Formats: sequence, C-alpha cells, structure tokens
Amino acid sequence: MTSRFAHFLSAVLHPLVMPTFLFGLLLFRVPTVLGLDVFSPSLRLSILVLIFVGTFMVPSLLIYYLYRSGYVKSLQLNTLADRRLPYFLSALIYFITAYLFTFQMQVLSTLAPEIGIIIGSIAISILFVGIISLSWQISAHGVGIGGVVGVIGGLMLKFGLTDLFIPLLLLVMLSGFVASARLRLNAHTPVQVGAGLALGLLVSLLTVSWFI
Repeated sequence: MTSRFAHFLSAVLHPLVMPTFLFGLLLFRVPTVLGLDVFSPSLRLSILVLIFVGTFMVPSLLIYYLYRSGYVKSLQLNTLADRRLPYFLSALIYFITAYLFTFQMQVLSTLAPEIGIIIGSIAISILFVGIISLSWQISAHGVGIGGVVGVIGGLMLKFGLTDLFIPLLLLVMLSGFVASARLRLNAHTPVQVGAGLALGLLVSLLTVSWFI
C-alpha cells in the first residue's frame, strides 16, 4: 500500500464519516431491520442529512475552529495533546445529537428510537477515545470502523438477517484496509489499531445486544 493510498483511505474512512456510512446502509440497504421502511425514501434521505450534519459537519467545523484558534496544532490530531479536547467536545456533540433524535424529534423517537441509541453508543466510544488519549494514542479510525462492523454484525446475529452478510464481509475487508493504512502512515502501532477495533466492536455489540 502506497502512502498516497493510505492517506486517501484515512480521509474517506475517517471516524466522523462512519456514522453517516452506517446509517446510509441501514436506511437504504436494509431499512426493514429497525423499522425504518415506514419512512419514505425522501424522508430517509432527510434523516441521513440530519445525521451527517450532527455527526460530521458540526464536529468537523468545531475541530477546524480549534485548529484556527491554535488549540490544536494539526487537523490530523497526530499528538495526544491535540486529540483530547476535540474528542471530548465531539463526544458532547454526539450526546446532544443522540438526545435530540431520542427525545426531541417526536416521529423518530416513537418510530425509530434505535437511531438515537446507536448515536449515543458512538458518543460513548468517542468519550472512551478521549479518556484513553489522556495517556495513550488509541486508533480512532479503528474505533470508527470497528463500531460499524459491530452494529452490522450484531444486527445480523440478533435478527438472523442474511441480507447483511455481504455488507458485513465488505466491512471486515475495509477494516483490514483501514488498519493497514494507519500502520503504513506510522500513525499507530499494531496494538493501538487492534485496541481501537476491539473498543468499537465491544461498545457497538453491547449496544445492539442490550438496547436494540
């Protein structure tokens, strides 16, 4: 794997992109899984846009503001000092987004409360990354892709959804590519990448098992 391709994968499969990727799959590939088929395609697209704004746009703009203000030295958040504040604030944004989806949007909270629950679990993962980053550089990319694999795999196992087998297989392959990319860029050690994948998997699997 070349460095250029590793940078490309790291950008395309950035942790903040993963929630949109996950919900895009759930809303349009297997909408019956969480009862999301009750919504029209246009409404599902609107939901996905709201998720994109809350889980990608707002945190990204916040991180950019922190960079421009000098609170972080690099947008890549390569050092422990750069990672802490962005991750804690991003977790807060995700918790607020989860609260809005779960309690403030009446139609969604009634017909699809799982959306808020899953976003809340992602917020917990991000919070763990922030706490761990106080002393150790766990792979956030690993946590992100691991969380998607955990949700899809957990739903497949819990509800016996064979339609999710191919997406799960592709996601496992993507996890390998992401891990290889982070190692190729010397962004993490193998242990840090493995720990990230394990954390994302664990939190998402527990969420699906207990709350979905």
